[in-house]
Amino acid sequence: MDKRISAPDDALANLRDGMTILTGGFGLCGIPERLIDAVWRKGIKDLTIVSNNAGVDGAGIGLLLQNRQVRKMISSYVGENKLFEQLVLSGELQVELNPQGTLAERLRAGGAGIPAFYTPTGYGTKVAEGKETREFNGRHYVLERALRGDFAFVKAWKGDRMGNLIYRKTTRNFNPMMATAADYVIAEVEQLVEPGELPPDQVHTPGIFIDAILDGSPYTKRIEKRTTRKA
Repeated sequence: MDKRISAPDDALANLRDGMTILTGGFGLCGIPERLIDAVWRKGIKDLTIVSNNAGVDGAGIGLLLQNRQVRKMISSYVGENKLFEQLVLSGELQVELNPQGTLAERLRAGGAGIPAFYTPTGYGTKVAEGKETREFNGRHYVLERALRGDFAFVKAWKGDRMGNLIYRKTTRNFNPMMATAADYVIAEVEQLVEPGELPPDQVHTPGIFIDAILDGSPYTKRIEKRTTRKA
């Protein structure tokens, strides 16, 4: 089975205004930048984006915010994007903040067919407002609902044409959960290899979850925050 596509735009024919996109990555680490760029070029509007971060000014999801293509962000940490802050304060952008572990579990639950789960994280805070709570064994819990998307964009280190993926170190982050939790999943990889070249016991995401795969190389390894010491 060959799931290769030659360009990211080829896989976005069914992307429409108002859809929900899950995007892997942590800051600029492991983000599906080729696919995000394709959405930016396509000009799709009113999107709900599920991502740990909101990108940075002028890169990643920051491009979509700059082009006013995002209606709502479901995220965990958004403090590196000044435009994001401006859009939220002006009422142009809705935001749903999640504790980081809760965001990961909501995605995992969405991929596993679990509609909701109880977690103690956030009980007694604004995170729990309007949500069902229960007590188990003397501890209070908040009911959190699973997350799924119309599309998921993931980034991997290596992948074969059948969609099997290997992530590298911290670039794995949210990508494996998101690869299971959407109706249509597109992977971009740094190295596209033939079936059999990936050691089976090292595959992180089996190809059954992937609908399309593309070779996104070459990549520019951006540094989100450059810190140097005096000579």
